[in-house]
Amino acid sequence: MARAITREELYKELELDNRITNEGVYISPEVVSTLDFDNKVQEQMRTCFDMNHETYTKTKLPTAIRLDSNYRIRFSYKNDAPFSIEHENGKYYLTEKGNQISEVTFVEKPKFYNFRTSDGVNMKTIANEIGKTKLTVAYSNECALKDKGLDCKFCNINATKSRFADLEGISWKTPIQIAETYAKAREEGYESITITGGFVPERREVEYYIDVAEAIQDFTGLTDFGGTACVGAPSDLSVIEKYKEAGYRAISTNLEVWDENFFKTICPGKDQICGGRQNWINALKKEVEVFGKGNVRSFFVAGIEPKSTLLEGIEYLTELGVVAIPLHWTPNPGSALEGHRAPTPEWYFDLYQKTYTLLKKNGLTHLDLYKSANVENSIFDYFYDLDGDHLNIPKHEADRVHFVGEDSVVGNNTSTQAEKTA
Repeated sequence: MARAITREELYKELELDNRITNEGVYISPEVVSTLDFDNKVQEQMRTCFDMNHETYTKTKLPTAIRLDSNYRIRFSYKNDAPFSIEHENGKYYLTEKGNQISEVTFVEKPKFYNFRTSDGVNMKTIANEIGKTKLTVAYSNECALKDKGLDCKFCNINATKSRFADLEGISWKTPIQIAETYAKAREEGYESITITGGFVPERREVEYYIDVAEAIQDFTGLTDFGGTACVGAPSDLSVIEKYKEAGYRAISTNLEVWDENFFKTICPGKDQICGGRQNWINALKKEVEVFGKGNVRSFFVAGIEPKSTLLEGIEYLTELGVVAIPLHWTPNPGSALEGHRAPTPEWYFDLYQKTYTLLKKNGLTHLDLYKSANVENSIFDYFYDLDGDHLNIPKHEADRVHFVGEDSVVGNNTSTQAEKTA
């Protein structure tokens, strides 16, 4: 059973999470062979991206580990990482350069992973669990930007398809397959679903998203099914209203990079076929108008551009009412930036603290983060928790770290730490 920890200990685990994401984790084939992927351990399914530090196909890999406090950390494989998973006397331990940090367990396999759709497709290839109440579906595991030579430089969706689609049985998802999988997942408490994927030819996403929403509503009987539509900026902004009319609760348009010149270079397809950077910003403004403050999200791939310009973009968007979140850039295998290095863990932690300050300053709550972003129990969730902004969602609360004490740590610690690392 997970132990309650102090706020100071939780803060240290946030820093550890940040370091592990930055530097990766090693696990040997011998240790992997002891894991029960059939019944207990959730395996990685590369339905969209390979988020490991390097391509690994020797064995299955776990999705995430839990520290003895219940803190969940995404597993990202790296052969020469300073962190590793060791197995001793039936127990597993996270170590750093041979020194034990914590006993760990592996994130549990959801029950719906054992089922198939009516046409025989494994549901684990349809939807990925990202928390006790959330799923993500990548309807397409390829992006049409490849055909134009305009892939985003950090993205490895097409490389992932070529390396893992056949190996893991992943292909295009039909609306019926998604609806059946979501309906089965709801039986064990999954409530929110994000629909995402690569660009499709001729930008026909809106019709597909509407078909998915209608299929889910038919199978579940729910008008509000907790859906987030992750879409590119349309040339005709009026189509944004169609996503709302279809029943999506929230919408996401990921700008990825804020600096205008970086955006053109790093995201050439998003720039050239989606009306340019200003059209992406206009789309986010329209989305806030249609869906309301806190129901619009935009992710950034943090670490490619200077921190100052990224924070400028986060401040601009949060002032509009957009939940703007920087994600830790892992130079993904198969992307054009494979082999590059991300900034230091300290760089990221300072960025996260300053981003959280902007979210709070502009009135964006923990519930706003939860409703719009396909992350759960992230560093930002814990920043809100530490400031006393908890979610009244039983399955979410049961899955997070519980800490002792009443005083807020992040409110004080954030400014202190930011000053130290600025």
